[in-house]
Amino acid sequence: MSEQMMIINKVDICTESFGNPNDPAVLLIMGAMSSLDWWDEEFCLRLAGQGRFVIRYDHRDLGRSAIYEPGTSNYTITDLADDAVGVLDAYSIKQAHIVGMSMGGMVGQILALRYPERLFTLTLIASSVFGTEMEKLPPMDQSILDHHAKSAAVDWSNREEVIPYLAEGWRMLAGSKPFEQKRMYKLAQREADRAKQLPSRFNHAMLQGGEVYYDRMGEISVPVLIIHGTKDPALPFEHGLALKNAIPHAELVTLDGTGHEIHSEDWDQIIESVGKISS
Repeated sequence: MSEQMMIINKVDICTESFGNPNDPAVLLIMGAMSSLDWWDEEFCLRLAGQGRFVIRYDHRDLGRSAIYEPGTSNYTITDLADDAVGVLDAYSIKQAHIVGMSMGGMVGQILALRYPERLFTLTLIASSVFGTEMEKLPPMDQSILDHHAKSAAVDWSNREEVIPYLAEGWRMLAGSKPFEQKRMYKLAQREADRAKQLPSRFNHAMLQGGEVYYDRMGEISVPVLIIHGTKDPALPFEHGLALKNAIPHAELVTLDGTGHEIHSEDWDQIIESVGKISS
């Protein structure tokens, strides 16, 4: 594992890489309000072990990347797509396999439309259609919104409050598979220890932009893999089906009982599926 701070689009972006730089590159793009830590290190190592050069990174307002004052909006989702390409440029990578989780999958869709020559393949995990069609699909479970509402009462300087808040947020996103409490608390500790300013994460709730790419999934020309859990409370399974309908050539892999998460029970299936599409 190799961590690097890079200047990308005039801001600091923290990246970590795994494996041999001469192998085909896989860029992992995490979802909103989630640092690179939630791409579990062991998951990254296993993926790299399949002959892939794996990169994960912190979005703006997360981890060790550039942060802004909480409650402000300083960039768009298109800027986040440009950041992803900037990461590839910083590693001198001309083309990569893109794997996006949740909002990261929407960033991936923009990449496939904005920079099609930079993608070999696109994998969308627990994501949704980017555009107006999303409004017609089942909404996020209220319990998730209720959990985020509690953030105003969190003392962000108190590690003993912060870690349970971060970890328990993933309980709200879990499906019917056993909640991995020990692993989630371990990852929450790592995020809490790495983050410059945790409250800045909520700036992602104000993220806008990308309207020029709305409802254009049918124009995506690279091979696409959709991976979606049947018990996703944040973006219910209908969102995965909508993606499949919007990208006719896409392949859909269903994870029975999985929520809005990358559950360790699914790692083998996810890595195998990504391996197949990227071979």
